[in-house]
Formats: sequence, structure tokens, C-alpha cells
Amino acid sequence: MQLVGRLLSPFVRRVAATLQVYGMGYESLPLSTMSDGAAIKGYNPVGRVPSLILDDGEVLIDSSAILDHLDEVAGASALIPRSGAERRQVLRGVQIALGAAEKAVAAYYEGHRRPEGLVWAENLANLQAQAQGGFAALEAMLAGDFLCLGRLTQADITTLAGYDFVMKVMPALLEGQTPRLAALSARLNADARIGGTAFQG
Repeated sequence: MQLVGRLLSPFVRRVAATLQVYGMGYESLPLSTMSDGAAIKGYNPVGRVPSLILDDGEVLIDSSAILDHLDEVAGASALIPRSGAERRQVLRGVQIALGAAEKAVAAYYEGHRRPEGLVWAENLANLQAQAQGGFAALEAMLAGDFLCLGRLTQADITTLAGYDFVMKVMPALLEGQTPRLAALSARLNADARIGGTAFQG
């Protein structure tokens, strides 16, 4: 398998970390949406990452759809339960974490990638507040070592990916506000399978 996209992206990283936890080997194709757009569109016509190229050549797009396939392959080891209240609990955590990551990425682009003088300050403030709200909710959920079910789930992986992205590119957004998430990040990154997917650069 080949995973398309840089590990700086929280959406790419959540897939990479899941592949590692499942013990599924893959090759990284670290293409950037900023500089490799044409190549990325060869895998996803929308020009987004990640894409996962399966061994038979089939290309899966969007991190949630990719993870759905990986969970199916993982079977009983899946990081999202198959059904019932436990599944709903984990999915709630995943969706809050995914939403917070999406707003954080949008805030990063609004505040750091627009040409000087063209930043829409009101939109930036709104995006930052939405991201902070999501991470605050995750902080409140984290009563023990993990967000849900007392064990590692996709809610933890997705939260880690978003949190580490923020702390890499705009740490002031969360600095000092989420000590439980900081501890979760430290715990998960100490696992070589997960920590090995951290962006280096």
C-alpha cells in the first residue's frame, strides 16, 4: 500500500498511525497540496490528501473512508467498535476531534498562508474559536488515559493528529489550555508505532 500526503496533515497522520497500530505495512508518498497539486489530483480529483493506494491498485480517498476500510480489514482489532453504544461513543469523540482539526487547518491557512494584508481577521478569529471549542470538549472527555472505553480507540488517534498539528504550526492556539491532551500526546507518541508517524520537519 502507498499513503499519499505529508504527515504534517492531521488527516494523513490519523491514517498513518492507524496503519501502524494495525501492523499494516505501507510506503509513504509525502506529496504536498501546496506544491504537488497536480500529482495529488492524479489520485483524488478534488486535490485533497490523504489517498491510500491498495496493493491491487484501487485508490481510496478521504481519511474517514480509508479508516472505514482499514477497520473492516482489522476485524475484531478495529479502533472503532462495530456497533452499539460503544461505537456511538467513539464516533462522537472522532467527529469532535476531526472537526477541531478541520477548523485548526482552516485557521492555519487563513492566518499563515494568505498574502500579507489579505487575512480576513473575523474569519480567522471564528475558526480559532471553533478549534479551541473542539479541543476543550476533548479535554473535558479525557478523564483517564484514553478518551473512550478505557482503551486506545480512533478517538485518541484522531485527537492526537489534530493536537500535534496545532502544537507544530500554531501552538499559541492551545498552549496551557489543554494539559490532559498534552499528556495524551506524550503517552501516545511514546508508542513507537504512533510516535513514528509524527511529522519531521
